[in-house]
Amino acid sequence: MAEANYSFGMIGLGTMGRSLLLNMADHNFSVAGYDKDLEKTSLLETEGAGKPVKGFNSLPEFIQSLQSPRSVMMLVPAGKIVDSVIEDLIPLLDKGDLIIDGGNSHFTDTNRRVTYLDEKGLNFFGMGVSGGEEGARRGPSIMPGGNKEAYQHVKYIFEAIAAKVDGEPCVTYIGPGAAGHFVKMVHNGIEYGLMQLISETYEILRKGLKLDNNAIQKVFAQWNEGRLQSFLIEITTNIFKFKQTGADHLLVDDIKDEARSKGTGKWTSQVAMDLQLPATVIDTAVSMRDLSKYKSLRVQLSASFGNDEIDLGVTDKAAFLVALEQAFYFAMITAYAQGMHLLSKASAEYQYELNMAEIAKIWRGGCIIRSTFLEDIYKAFSKDSNLEHLLLDADVQALVNETLPGIRSVVSGAISSGLAIPAYAASISYFDTIRSGRMPSNLIQAQRDYFGAHTYELKGEYGFYHTEWNPDV
Repeated sequence: MAEANYSFGMIGLGTMGRSLLLNMADHNFSVAGYDKDLEKTSLLETEGAGKPVKGFNSLPEFIQSLQSPRSVMMLVPAGKIVDSVIEDLIPLLDKGDLIIDGGNSHFTDTNRRVTYLDEKGLNFFGMGVSGGEEGARRGPSIMPGGNKEAYQHVKYIFEAIAAKVDGEPCVTYIGPGAAGHFVKMVHNGIEYGLMQLISETYEILRKGLKLDNNAIQKVFAQWNEGRLQSFLIEITTNIFKFKQTGADHLLVDDIKDEARSKGTGKWTSQVAMDLQLPATVIDTAVSMRDLSKYKSLRVQLSASFGNDEIDLGVTDKAAFLVALEQAFYFAMITAYAQGMHLLSKASAEYQYELNMAEIAKIWRGGCIIRSTFLEDIYKAFSKDSNLEHLLLDADVQALVNETLPGIRSVVSGAISSGLAIPAYAASISYFDTIRSGRMPSNLIQAQRDYFGAHTYELKGEYGFYHTEWNPDV
């Protein structure tokens, strides 16, 4: 039998799982890893040479090596594999032990697993981890949700390995049940929106302004030195410098224009619709990834309608780039605002009791959507923990008003020229609608009542009404 020498265990020693364990070992935690693949356990021990790290290929021996109460984290593909691993673990664990799912599981699956394992006396966490391979190895943003008392057993480990901003760890207890996985899902939805906006910016620069890759790289590099500084802008800057060995052109030009996804953006849109809360930038980003897959259809329609010879008619490129920076900033604010609004609504609906300021705070470092603007979001919710919508904050309103001319100019010019910028357009349409004290929805209600007797409400009156709109029919 293996001696109980290790304070934390990891199941699944792929890139993320192995990197997290090595991060823990760097902070002097004794850790064990399990994988059926002998090469992966061997690689763990090779990379962790001289550190308190041990790899196992036997699940019982792995569990026996962990100190009680045991903390076991899974980093395996979401879905049935998670349930399978849980079933393998149950007979090997004792009451009070903790299982952590660090993958991108759907929050409803996490809810089911929390209830199921609670009945067996086991604690279960759904925990979001953002930052990719580099984040896992050097400091991710971590979003744990589940039993608050159980979190205390691993809190000191996660605070040690998380990214730090102003000396504070980018991890916090998110809330009960599936709160951690829900927040990570929305994080990924915002990520979809930001990535779509960056790709549309690329389209504007390339197709609209006819800039070459070197000039495009300089635009993104300049943005990353200012208020648009973010991880996604930073890596975009690097992408526009990368050539494979021996190549005379950028790798990005060889990549097929068909975007893939793992589903978390779609989940965000689906949940937002279930909660009847608009997240139009995220919805558009999901739709555009889907549309990109119809390559052959797009090529056919391009031959019929044409979409290559587009000219924005810009005479002063420097002035236009100033407007484009404003437009991106405005659209970026909208993407974050929609995500935060969804979190607020879900917190009330699912009783997560989310601390919005803390969520913004831990997203400032380590995660994929980290950006300078998250400091503004953190300040907004720190001033008012009950802030219903980010656009209600006075400081954010000032930023919106400053960047409005840019978004209007860029979107109107692009649409007039036939340049597709759906996420940019969604951001300004969302803003113009949500600031409307009176929408034309009264006509929709009249139509619904006309053809389906669905009733309507009247201004200043209580109750529902129905009218025979065409009594002669």
